[in-house]
Amino acid sequence: MSTPEKSVPALADFQELGPFANSIGLSVTAASADGLTATWTVTDGLLQPYGLLHGGVHCSVVETLASMAAAVWLGPSGQVVGTTNTTDFFRASRTGDRLTSTAHALHRGRSRQVWRVETVDDQGRLVAAGQVGIQNLTS
Repeated sequence: MSTPEKSVPALADFQELGPFANSIGLSVTAASADGLTATWTVTDGLLQPYGLLHGGVHCSVVETLASMAAAVWLGPSGQVVGTTNTTDFFRASRTGDRLTSTAHALHRGRSRQVWRVETVDDQGRLVAAGQVGIQNLTS
């Protein structure tokens, strides 16, 4: 399905992502109807007991970026909700690591979307990747 004709929110519209996403430290650096990119830094509050970034944080970033990108694409004609989230972890991250996560669409249809989110470190190495199924809620 092609990208609908609509206006895309400005980056300033993504400065307040809500308390949960803000606690992770996500900062949206690019957004369009075709994808979304955010940067974030691993902090002590995001670690599991062994001093590594908790995998649940990756799942949360994947879900957040996929949902935001899907909402931008769908626009004001409805809302979106995640229905599945599968995230794989490839490389450990520790406090101070700067990460970049990018969402891109695999499928965008009338009732459902599927987005892939990849997270890389500052050396461009894949750290985590996930796929989220999104249900379009339209009236």
